Amino acid sequence: MPDGVRGALVQRVSTRHDGPLDVTWLAARTPLLPLGRIRLHWEPASRSGWNVTAHLGLATTEVHLASWPAAPDDWPRLVRPTLHEVTGLCAALAFATDALDLSNRLSEV
Repeated sequence: MPDGVRGALVQRVSTRHDGPLDVTWLAARTPLLPLGRIRLHWEPASRSGWNVTAHLGLATTEVHLASWPAAPDDWPRLVRPTLHEVTGLCAALAFATDALDLSNRLSEV
């Protein structure tokens, strides 16, 4: 990871099992993650591979989503299924929340 960076913001997760993760770097002074967004952080493991962690942005905080200690060099392939599931769940929850908000506004008219 470049100096002054605290992780990478996941922009898109391919639906293919071997597809890419599209990310952008997050500066060290970046505020909390937006709701439903995922930050990845990785560093070399003590013996071999990479220690990878993922955090998820919630309404008022960030939570530890998952860890993959000593993941192999192709760790994006390892973490992709989890990230794909979580981004899909967050999108579904956002859609349901918007629909509920619209329903509530319409019932007040």
